[in-house]
Amino acid sequence: MHSFLARRLAAIVVVMSAASVLATRQEPAPPQRDAAEAKRQRLTWFRDAKYGLFIHWGLYAIPAGEWQGRRSLGLGEWIMNRSTIPAREYERLASQFNPVRFNADEWVQLARDAGMKYIVITSKHHDGFAMFKSTASPYNIVDATPFKRDVLKELADACTRQGIRLGFYYSQSQDWHEPNGAGNTWDFGADDKKDYDQYLRGKAEPQVRELLTRYGPVALICFDTPRMMTGVRAQRFADIVRSRQPNTLIDGRLGTEGDYRSTGDNVIPSNVQGEAWETPATINHTWGYRKDDTDWKSPGQITFKLVDIVSKGGNYLLNVGPMADGVIPQPSQDILRTVGRWLQVNGEAVYGAGSTPFGEELGEASSRGTKDVRGDSLVYPQTEWRVTTKPGKLYFTFFNEPRAPFALPSMKNAVTRAYRLADRAPVEMKTENGRVFLNIERPILDPMATVVVVEVQGTVVEKLK
Repeated sequence: MHSFLARRLAAIVVVMSAASVLATRQEPAPPQRDAAEAKRQRLTWFRDAKYGLFIHWGLYAIPAGEWQGRRSLGLGEWIMNRSTIPAREYERLASQFNPVRFNADEWVQLARDAGMKYIVITSKHHDGFAMFKSTASPYNIVDATPFKRDVLKELADACTRQGIRLGFYYSQSQDWHEPNGAGNTWDFGADDKKDYDQYLRGKAEPQVRELLTRYGPVALICFDTPRMMTGVRAQRFADIVRSRQPNTLIDGRLGTEGDYRSTGDNVIPSNVQGEAWETPATINHTWGYRKDDTDWKSPGQITFKLVDIVSKGGNYLLNVGPMADGVIPQPSQDILRTVGRWLQVNGEAVYGAGSTPFGEELGEASSRGTKDVRGDSLVYPQTEWRVTTKPGKLYFTFFNEPRAPFALPSMKNAVTRAYRLADRAPVEMKTENGRVFLNIERPILDPMATVVVVEVQGTVVEKLK
């Protein structure tokens, strides 16, 4: 196979000759609307969805955490960086990439079975390889592999058929395949010596335009690691998004203000957040597939994290890393479907639900940097129960069997009735000294997580101070 680097270097002359035209090119001005109201409307579906499927898939699924017989340290999708693989060697993986077992409808059905409302897939990760047909670079799944199929197009069509929103992850800053992209210092030298804008204007910006014009409505774009996104660079990307698809959400990792905040990987805030936010998280320890990482989170852990995040006003974007043949590992599928069965019964407490009006159930936040045994950020020592809300309703999700009787937090609202969400069986209440107690049947109905709905007078719950 001819070297893609050689092609790209030869094309620089053409790109530079057009630089003066590109430098003056501007995106059409987006329609003038009240910015705050436009943002609120864009976020409506996102605030209701709560739960999405993240997919990290690319050439890195072939080595799967091992290069030339040696185990690579760190994340699966970072193998090119962690093992300092020369770009010319790494790009040879493209000739081996032939995921004949990929089935877009099966992936989307998995998301539906899991109770997820949107999908986000890596369109280009830091290794620079595009998982879609791109005229901006031949280093893509259609032009460079024997597979020769545009997986994003197939996934977009499957999402349309099955009613799932689709978004794209795009690494705008780091591109280890490009001489002028950020991140590859072992082949191309220090980043501050590169013609970074040549990379942005020649590849990254055109590819984002392609994503926004060829695949139908794009729910959101997850940008990442905003290295060197100084000056107007980040705003140029924002203008591309707003002009091409005004309703597409932008995450908080572009380098300029987005529509919602993306927390650190696997990080859950310690309290209720007023802004829209999302926690991107792994189902094991890596994002891209590693054959040696089989330490999966349990369905109970995922259910707790989901409800915990929703109780603080956020979204949970949970990742899977498909194998090189196009199959999502079976343990991931089994875990997701188990959580999905719980959501089929208890989804009312999650989808479109608001944050807790209380907070004492969260416990005291642990010190920053503390990790649990899985390496995830450990924020709350108390995991017995969480509360989510809808007008006139409190959803108490119990992860441990509550003490009997269970004292409801003090509130100004009068409680009218209580019942289990799963089977609508009534829960006995009693009042002592002005405090309402629930006599919850033991053992609890679902030992993984049982939801009790408490209905109150008034649409907004007011906590007693």
